[in-house]
Amino acid sequence: MPFEPPAEHYDEHIEVIDEQICNLIKQRKELSKNNPGFPTKQLIGDWSIKYNFYEDFLNSVFAHFLNEEIYKPVVEPKGFLKNIPILKSFEIDDWFYSVTFVRQFQNASVVHLNLDRDDSDEMPGVFPEHYWFDLSIDDGEGINYDCRNEGGGGSRGHSSYTFVVSPPLPDDVSKIKLVFKEYKTPLKTKPTGLEFVIRMDN
Repeated sequence: MPFEPPAEHYDEHIEVIDEQICNLIKQRKELSKNNPGFPTKQLIGDWSIKYNFYEDFLNSVFAHFLNEEIYKPVVEPKGFLKNIPILKSFEIDDWFYSVTFVRQFQNASVVHLNLDRDDSDEMPGVFPEHYWFDLSIDDGEGINYDCRNEGGGGSRGHSSYTFVVSPPLPDDVSKIKLVFKEYKTPLKTKPTGLEFVIRMDN
């Protein structure tokens, strides 16, 4: 649900302070290269005492800094144009990662990442640990693509993830590289170290 700010009252005496808060948040992003991590439990405890805040409140504040991307305007693909066949893959250990096609829309592209492996030797009811993936686009020209993970699903031996990319990828995808990174949490705070590139050239 969109947030409706309670704008009936605002104390203009704190306007300068609020702007300083925004400026400090910006400095925090720049100094950390937008990868700040999370303050330790000791720091949270010390600051809660020093500045008279509840620890859970401070935890909530810093958690929001990790989740800024979820507040981006959502692009819903509209105006289907065509499917672009890719048929590219990457394999490591017993996992097979593949991108078979890209679905083109007027305002976005949709990329599907498939994960497959042989699970015939596993006990029934035993599922592998679940991970999350992040997608970034390298087009060689520096265009900034927003890649939103729409989630995924599957079974023990197969799963897939869907990414909405905007602006849409060019019809000529020969220079496009899909860079996937694996994380233990959806907040992208715990990378597993797995990163691979799907090159879309023929």
